[in-house]
Amino acid sequence: MLLVNMKTKHLYVWVLAAIFAGVLIGHFFPDFGVKLKPLGDSFIALIRMIISPVIFCTVVLGIANAGDLKKVGRVGMKSILYFEVVSTFALIVGLMVANVLKPGKGFNVNPSSLDSSLVSEYAKKAQDQSVIEFILHIIPKTFLDAFTSSGDLLQVLLIAILFGFAMNRLGEKGKPVHHFIESASHIFFSIVNLIMKFAPIGAGGAMAFTIGKYGLESLKPLFALMSSFYLTCGIFIFGVLGLITWVTGFNIFKFIAYIKEELLTVLGTSSSESALVPLMEKLEKLGCSKTVVGLVIPSGYSFNLDGTNIYLTMAALFVAQALNIDLTLGQQLSILGVAMLTSKGASGVTGAGFITLASTLSVVPDIPIAGLALIVGVDRFMSEARSMTNFIGNGVATIVISKWENELDFQKLKTELNEN
Repeated sequence: MLLVNMKTKHLYVWVLAAIFAGVLIGHFFPDFGVKLKPLGDSFIALIRMIISPVIFCTVVLGIANAGDLKKVGRVGMKSILYFEVVSTFALIVGLMVANVLKPGKGFNVNPSSLDSSLVSEYAKKAQDQSVIEFILHIIPKTFLDAFTSSGDLLQVLLIAILFGFAMNRLGEKGKPVHHFIESASHIFFSIVNLIMKFAPIGAGGAMAFTIGKYGLESLKPLFALMSSFYLTCGIFIFGVLGLITWVTGFNIFKFIAYIKEELLTVLGTSSSESALVPLMEKLEKLGCSKTVVGLVIPSGYSFNLDGTNIYLTMAALFVAQALNIDLTLGQQLSILGVAMLTSKGASGVTGAGFITLASTLSVVPDIPIAGLALIVGVDRFMSEARSMTNFIGNGVATIVISKWENELDFQKLKTELNEN
């Protein structure tokens, strides 16, 4: 009995139990499972409600406490360099596995039989995304607009950097505002901790809806793609990220065990945003500086989407293989190059992975966008792996850049990881 009581104190046990219950409800009572959708939606909405002020306070305080403003620019440049290198590896891994396993081979789909209406909405959203529009979107219409539903994390990051720079330059004159933001940050983090207690309800409701609406039977026709994608994410996490963590001086398995509660929340909700703030808290607890955490995590959620990158190349090649379209090496490399750009273009958009894929195929005429209809039914089931890979990748990136900046307390890192 004592052992049971000790285990149930951990949130991840409840989240895991809720996800399992959600699968059972969705499978055996699909109509009821679909009706539980508001549980998952409301939990994610609560988290998104509080993310912007938490990011703002964290970044402002990090810059204000940094002292040397050159350090902030240095961290930003190192982050972008790291993101681009690792994201490229993710794209290459997806491309290689899709060529070796060929998950779309044998489908022999006739392009004329595809129902383009299934993906028309995503194609339209993809056309609305461009490099110029993406850059302009980073600048909010007003200061407060970045904190509303129309804003995204990059807008909040921009305002926080400007605010932090200004407060840093003011010195003593900015101290009263500094103290106010510091006190407000404690309140916001307390709200997050309260909201996270409802994670089991949100994860269970979201999983019940997914299984109830799409059904486990929908996975059978595209099991090859699903299994190949999950396998590739595993190869990337334990191979590429595992090597990076080994070089940095910590173990990827211990790190995953350390963030298991947050990963289960991401698994249940299919949203990496649902555990963003708890991840930031844990990274600071691991010994990463507030400045690095505040700059890397928000920007990483737009520029370091490893799981999405794997999905882009694998899904594109799957559609081509299913339609019996033979792509040359040059054409495949062009998909990789385009994906490097489009993967940044749909951040903060619901269904971003699928929209980004549509955007990628729209500039590769060899593969019809209507081919996305082949995978629209299982896209929701692949979003879990996408989100979890993105989540782990951003956590690793923060620790690596903290070490790169000599802002990592290795003693705290080893102590925390060894205790979990």
